[in-house]
Amino acid sequence: MAHDAHDEPTRAARLLDAQAKAERLFAEIEARGLVAPGEGERAVSDRVRDLANELFGTTRHWHKRIVRSGPHTLAPYRENPPDRRITADDIVFADFGPIFEEYEADFGRTFVLGDDPDKHRLRADLPRIFDAGKRYFAEHGDITGKQLYTEVERLAAEAGWELGGWHAGHLVGEFPHETIDGADTESYITPANGTPLRRTDKTGRTCHWILEIHLIHRHRQFGGFHEELLTL
Repeated sequence: MAHDAHDEPTRAARLLDAQAKAERLFAEIEARGLVAPGEGERAVSDRVRDLANELFGTTRHWHKRIVRSGPHTLAPYRENPPDRRITADDIVFADFGPIFEEYEADFGRTFVLGDDPDKHRLRADLPRIFDAGKRYFAEHGDITGKQLYTEVERLAAEAGWELGGWHAGHLVGEFPHETIDGADTESYITPANGTPLRRTDKTGRTCHWILEIHLIHRHRQFGGFHEELLTL
């Protein structure tokens, strides 16, 4: 599918539409109670995949589908912990990257089973810290990846959490977007990225970013995750 590099309103609308579909998918995950005690992480992931296909037609995913529970919620994205059965008092997060009409979504949410107050506090802090990070981005026109990462890290520490990953977000766009690899720090919101986030890519298109908040409680061995579009 050819895109006019400068038709930004259309690109923005497509990215927002992809995210709206992902948001609907996650609302259905909740409504159908797919994240439940006794279920295996992989089985839940497969059910979410099937649900996406049911809601939107056959959906491809641009990155691996992740459902993680308990201590697996500490693991960075690149790790592949073994399958685990979800328990009655777990915290669980899901991270999916569906592609809708060639545009990528990237969406992550956290579910808490049981009534552990620390887990509920972490889940409540995730969207709050996301919103604060998004506000900080909006208020600083020339903000770099490093500056936004530092602010998200500060917000997490202020709330009593640590960040779980080496970055707090990345580029998103048409599939396949500019290759994201570990060496390309300019594709990430990370301390090594001193370039402004508001810029164009090598084809002249506006760079759009995902902000991801991965908070962990190292001592109690659990974490949570929240991500969606930062720039729109």
